[in-house]
Amino acid sequence: MALGKSSRVISLPKPWLNRNNLKRGDRVTLYVQNNGTLIVHPSKDAREERREIHLAVEANESEDSIIRRIIGSYLDGYTLIKLTSGRIFTMGQQRAIRKIVGSLYMMIVESEASSIVLQTLIDESKASVASGIERMHLIANSMCRDILISMKDWDLELARSVVSLEDDVDQLMYFLLRQIRGAAINPSLSNQLGLDMIDCLDYQTLVHRIERIADHATSIANCVIALIESKINMPEKVMTTLNLSAEIAFSSYEEAVNCYMSKDVGPTNDIIDRQKEIANLYMEITPLPHFGEPYETSILSNIITIRESILKVSHHAADIAELTIDRAYKFENIKHQT
Repeated sequence: MALGKSSRVISLPKPWLNRNNLKRGDRVTLYVQNNGTLIVHPSKDAREERREIHLAVEANESEDSIIRRIIGSYLDGYTLIKLTSGRIFTMGQQRAIRKIVGSLYMMIVESEASSIVLQTLIDESKASVASGIERMHLIANSMCRDILISMKDWDLELARSVVSLEDDVDQLMYFLLRQIRGAAINPSLSNQLGLDMIDCLDYQTLVHRIERIADHATSIANCVIALIESKINMPEKVMTTLNLSAEIAFSSYEEAVNCYMSKDVGPTNDIIDRQKEIANLYMEITPLPHFGEPYETSILSNIITIRESILKVSHHAADIAELTIDRAYKFENIKHQT
């Protein structure tokens, strides 16, 4: 329908209006997407209502189940999470709730024997996804650098410090995934964060890869701690090969994220191809040497875990490099469309 010489009027479906509690005179917002499509969204006030969820906790519900449900509610964007028990929370359940709150940007605002209320602390619309990913990467990258030094110098305390950083990476991961999931379903939030649907998919993949690399760095650190505490002298060839493999994998990871953030596809093929170098080094210490009793099983288990973790870091770095290539073509496509 025409309205004047330069505008057109669109009609909105009545079921959609009823679902969003909109009536005559209420405002809606229009968002133009990169592909030219137009999104109609309810007014700002309707969108920003505080979201609450009530989780009923069974008397015998496991701690892991409670943690998973809290994480799921947090990632789905709930502002308040109320947990209630038909009886009272067990000591184990209370510890689980407090533990996961420490890993999320949440706080306990009410606490009783059979009821606990959690509230988010940060408004995700005010935070930058790119900046959050950079902070997450800096922590994970420092873990990789420190564990490499620990492996070379056999530094027990440095290995322990790497393990202590894993919770910081997890906390940022949960918050970023909450932002990204929110942006994927809320055009207003995606507009505020400057993200489109492809950005959400790419960033979600990147966040998961960084978190997995931090997990592998922690796994390596735990193995190094166990090996140092066992006071076993490692064969020079094994240590040299592991250190060289780790150096290649960790530098590939750092370079891959830098390429992603700067949209530089130049080094990406080299990053992907470096997996072959690590695979060749992998074969140099396969099979592993005999260490003798009584340490044989534990020593071999820890070395194999280190070797496999290094290999997986290189795979994740390659995944990030491939994501960078895909992202570059996305921007080329947008430029051609505009």
